[in-house]
Amino acid sequence: MAKKAPAAPATPTPVSTKAKPRAKSSALAVGERVKPAAPPSAPSRQLDVFPNPAPQRDYVIQFQVPEFTCFCPLTGQPDFAHFTIDCIADKLCVELKSLKMYMWSYRNEGAFHEKVTNDILSDIVKAIDPRFLRITAKWYVRGGIYTNVVVEHRKKGWKPAPRVDLPQHNAETGLLG
Repeated sequence: MAKKAPAAPATPTPVSTKAKPRAKSSALAVGERVKPAAPPSAPSRQLDVFPNPAPQRDYVIQFQVPEFTCFCPLTGQPDFAHFTIDCIADKLCVELKSLKMYMWSYRNEGAFHEKVTNDILSDIVKAIDPRFLRITAKWYVRGGIYTNVVVEHRKKGWKPAPRVDLPQHNAETGLLG
């Protein structure tokens, strides 16, 4: 059996206590993320559409936008709202991601609650010409006052089907008595 030669004594590696200047290269610190040259998404006023998959019937498409923001045109203070968009489409529907980018486009815009709610309704109507569209904007408190703005569009000649009220039943638990 061959004997191993004794190992040379280890020499300590010098450690500098001075901070080294960061190189101008693209080297990143651990966990740091590179900002993309072009972000994968950005605010846009373009509403994309697609064909209604069931134009033969009225059905409600509801969008909830709980984090809508813009700012007050007078004070520059941020305004926050929860938007509910109820739509009965005709031939076209609004594509969801484009609606998200559209709503995001108001983030840096000054607008009164009434104007921005009406503008959004007008833009969606222009894009898809729905049978019915209702937007309910519940604006968070400003100066101790909540503001709710509700706007509607009904296509000329469209008549909604009569409401069907179904009987209410108690929930069954499986217990007698």
